[in-house]
Amino acid sequence: MSEDRVFDVIVVGGGINGCGIARDAAGRGFSVCLVEMDDLASGTSSRSTKLIHGGLRYLEHYEFRLVREALRERELLWRSAPHIIHPMRFVLPYRNDLRSAWLLRIGLFLYDHIGGREALPKTSTIDLRSDPIGTALAPGFSTAFEFSDCWVDDARLVVLNARDAADRGAVIRTRTKATGARRDGNLWRILLEDRHTGARDTVDARLLVNAAGPWVEGIVGMAGGGAGARGVRLVQGSHIVVPRRSGDARAFFFQAPDRRIVFAIPYEDAFTLIGTTDVDYVGDPGATAPTEAEIAYLCEAASAYLADAVRPEDVVWAFSGVRPLYDDGASRAQEATRDYVLRSTGTPALVDVIGGKLTTYRRLAGAVLSRVEERLGRRGPGWTQSASLPGGDFPVGGVEPRVAALRKARPGLAAAHAQRLVRLYGTMAEEVAGQGESRHFGADLHEAEVKYLVRREWAQTGEDVLWRRTKLGLRLTSGEAAIVDRHTRALAGARCAAAAE
Repeated sequence: MSEDRVFDVIVVGGGINGCGIARDAAGRGFSVCLVEMDDLASGTSSRSTKLIHGGLRYLEHYEFRLVREALRERELLWRSAPHIIHPMRFVLPYRNDLRSAWLLRIGLFLYDHIGGREALPKTSTIDLRSDPIGTALAPGFSTAFEFSDCWVDDARLVVLNARDAADRGAVIRTRTKATGARRDGNLWRILLEDRHTGARDTVDARLLVNAAGPWVEGIVGMAGGGAGARGVRLVQGSHIVVPRRSGDARAFFFQAPDRRIVFAIPYEDAFTLIGTTDVDYVGDPGATAPTEAEIAYLCEAASAYLADAVRPEDVVWAFSGVRPLYDDGASRAQEATRDYVLRSTGTPALVDVIGGKLTTYRRLAGAVLSRVEERLGRRGPGWTQSASLPGGDFPVGGVEPRVAALRKARPGLAAAHAQRLVRLYGTMAEEVAGQGESRHFGADLHEAEVKYLVRREWAQTGEDVLWRRTKLGLRLTSGEAAIVDRHTRALAGARCAAAAE
């Protein structure tokens, strides 16, 4: 693919920050090209704890501004994407050998009041001896604090930002690696390589946004920045998924003896997601994987609380991501700031994005657009605060009516299948479901959905379909997954060939 026009902005990186920036810029009237060397959300952004939250533990490190900003975003994002974001209550069992009760109460009071909470319930104290959730815990716990945050399908949050950006005119190029960048007068000339075919082309832009996440240093160096973006601290965070440990819809917020926090979250109906770790990382960010020590740590931390202990052999899936944090000099990885830092250099400008959280991606994008407007002028007002993401144009709490409407429109659709489709696609679920039964690949995955993901969401491989656009990889056999991979690649190849004609 070759683009012969000059873009206002080229964004390198198809994670949440890059896609959020592309969306905001396209909606303000800038011409945008986003390039991602792999699939959208294939790096850090799909390997999170999957929360839209203020970060209760950050209060302990006096990051009040970050927590306030994140809390203010929490309900706004929920309203923008009620299909992929939903409220969740978190239960924090009290241990008298760790943080004191008065410290927890103060922290939770601040958490309730500094961020403009409106619809989410406030903190409460529960008696674990009478509350049903107490049965999931080991003996000895009597008191817990329960507070609100939100759960998000992180990979879909990224893809929907990219879809909205494309719908507003942005060019999204996946499996396309930026291999060179140089300033040529008032323009950037970016050399691109298609990672499937090896074909190369060049794209020109007036401004380059480096949102490459853990690869941010490499882009700075490629663009003539010498040693790269000093101030980046790579921190590995790992998670494990095990069979469901509680029938309750609430999640757990566990304190570990090393003062870290470990979440145990209901996941994909039949599972529990446990994480995360914080370990300084050196090496290729694309080669990260949970270590035996990390898996053992998470099992031990969860087993200290749960009645049904977690063992390494219980793990059905484990994943790891590398967070590109700003290096603020913290002595331990868990204490490093989760705030974002932006740097603008040179003419034409290079804007480097360091750090950030899922929850604050929209605010980060707005801050980047302020830098863009300083250089290129203002094209249109900020707009994302009140805009829905694709499929999210229905009221919060409206998932069940959407499910009922989908089953009425598609009478043969099972309730669980309809629920999954609405949770992933919202008001687009009817289009995804197709007009009737199509080829069945396993679980409740059918050809109509795979075709939609190839046509509308840049899916090209089975992994894209089964682990990022959906999590059906947890439910399909290896043989079924292989068939999905072959079919997806064939569809994507045919689509690419048709586009090239």
